[in-house]
Amino acid sequence: MSSATEAAALPDITDKMIAEKDGAIGWMIFNNPARHNAISVEMWEAMPKILDEFEADPDVRVIVLKGAGEKAFVSGADISQFEQQRSSPELVKHYEDLADTAGYRLATCPKPTIAMVRGYCIGGGLGIALGCDLRIATEGSQFGVPAAKLGLGYRAGGIKKLLELVGPSFAKEIFFTARRFSAAEAIEMGLINRSLPDGELDAYVRGYCDTIAANAPMTIHASKKIIEELLKSRADLDAEKCERLVMDCFNSEDYVEGRRAFMEKRKPVFKGR
Repeated sequence: MSSATEAAALPDITDKMIAEKDGAIGWMIFNNPARHNAISVEMWEAMPKILDEFEADPDVRVIVLKGAGEKAFVSGADISQFEQQRSSPELVKHYEDLADTAGYRLATCPKPTIAMVRGYCIGGGLGIALGCDLRIATEGSQFGVPAAKLGLGYRAGGIKKLLELVGPSFAKEIFFTARRFSAAEAIEMGLINRSLPDGELDAYVRGYCDTIAANAPMTIHASKKIIEELLKSRADLDAEKCERLVMDCFNSEDYVEGRRAFMEKRKPVFKGR
């Protein structure tokens, strides 16, 4: 993470969540290291607000989610709140609605999102990572869904994300065993994109963000949305939307800039329009 002099902090929504803008990167940091960044109600509530800030800022090209400290991305839900926040059907529904709203906002964010995972990525934390476009982790990270050890039920939306990434067999293994999986196993399943030695994670993610930020935002946006459409059933796929996204790219100033930069043998400067 960059120093305070390099990164601009956004106004606090809760002290358990930190939002910083550093060049083209918007950082969303889960800040509860004493509890391994276990996610609480106020943290779920803060996520859409932070995304609103980053989505509205044209300078932010990539959004990176990470956990504070060295031990966890997000270790799951804050179980200490369960008696107060999830002890009745009404409270459970309220909590699940907050988590669903935050998860939906993350999954439908128009900008590229990266989960930068160091340490525990468990339960709700894995759900958050699955909502990102890419997952890059340290070799010592651990992943799992311990719902079967707590008697919790998982909604279809959360299971669907996992199913799309790893397929039915691995999804069943993750839920049936409720055990923790290593980064090497996560790579094998397709759960994460990359794993790196701990000391290389920060620089690698920054380099990845630089690569993405240098590319045409409209092309990235179109690719992201078209992939989302292609994951839908044939009946629900919006072919007109896909074609419109492609034509928006062809009609953009960035397409003109890309062609000129290629002919002039220089790096293009894309503006997202």
